[in-house]
Amino acid sequence: MEIKIPDSEFEKRWKEVVEKVKAKNLDILIVQSNEADFANVRYLTDYWPIFETSGVAISKNGGIALLIGPESETFAMNRSRVKKIYRILQYRESAEPEYPGMKLDNFSIVFKEMVGEKVKKIGIAGYQIFPIPIYEAIKQAEPDAEIIKSDEIMVDMRIKKSEVEIKMMKEAFKISEIALKEAIENMKPEMTELQLVGIIEESLYKNGAEYEAHPQYVLAGKNSTNAIGRPSYTKLGKNNLIQLNIGARVAGYSSSVGRPVCIGKMSEEMKKLVSAGLDMHKKTIDWIKSGVKAGDVAKKFFEYGEKIGVGKNILYGPCHGIGMIEVERPWMETNSDYYLEENMTFQVDTFLYCDDFGLRWENGVIVKKEGAELLSSELMKIIEV
Repeated sequence: MEIKIPDSEFEKRWKEVVEKVKAKNLDILIVQSNEADFANVRYLTDYWPIFETSGVAISKNGGIALLIGPESETFAMNRSRVKKIYRILQYRESAEPEYPGMKLDNFSIVFKEMVGEKVKKIGIAGYQIFPIPIYEAIKQAEPDAEIIKSDEIMVDMRIKKSEVEIKMMKEAFKISEIALKEAIENMKPEMTELQLVGIIEESLYKNGAEYEAHPQYVLAGKNSTNAIGRPSYTKLGKNNLIQLNIGARVAGYSSSVGRPVCIGKMSEEMKKLVSAGLDMHKKTIDWIKSGVKAGDVAKKFFEYGEKIGVGKNILYGPCHGIGMIEVERPWMETNSDYYLEENMTFQVDTFLYCDDFGLRWENGVIVKKEGAELLSSELMKIIEV
């Protein structure tokens, strides 16, 4: 059965984003997404681009419109909760077809219809992925307008989750934990990393995922030292440490559950580092609660790592936001000066590595006054198959 965000939730978001556009004294906000980083556009419209990119225009006058490329009209009409749609050439796919003879919209039309008067201030959100052709098309339409980086509008809206959003995330984590168990039950030394990915993805879709939250991490032996990596034709092997990170997506909301696994027995060196990682992971969860300064959690993480002798094995840490995207703002870093608030959601992401192997313990949490509510907690132990 399909699980969907209700229309009432989108209506609340539309009202909030318009108020934020007004508060920032913008005439219009242009939000950008693509297939990989789809979150801002999907958050406002439920539309998720494929091949082409997409945007949302939000006017100070209260208008909201979806911006798409030339080929996506029927898909967008069927998918988007926002019914006003503009087709604009610059949102086309990267092969740059020219579409001769096709009647398309442009930003001059968007600004005239949505703002009406001279546009003086244009906010853009999704700055890190904002394409130059779209930026240039905006400047061509309004060459004298001030263009203002406005990512904080969307970050502020998405940073704390509603009851509906948390429901979607809990379902995604439940599916990921099912897939984790099925992966461990079916893994064999002669399998390749990619073959195990096939088992994982079958489980995700069979149990209700709409998509993967990220490429599934099955990284064996030396490959497990990769903090970011893709599975390959490497065989899992015996007595290798295998980094599993499994993530389902439900109604646009992501999850990820990370566990280090060994087929056979871990070496003493492996077990020592895996146990240290689990210890640090549990400590980090204990430090998280509403009212705590995020930077203090990160400082405790690094200090504790030094105390137990694994400081040299830490690459980063200890937490990053999760919601629609598996890694999203905010991070908890030693220079973070914000305070944790109820219903913020984070991945406690404990990655340690040495020359020959690496490991990751990873679980989702919801910040609460009394502490962290776990979104995933299965198999929090040494796993030897």
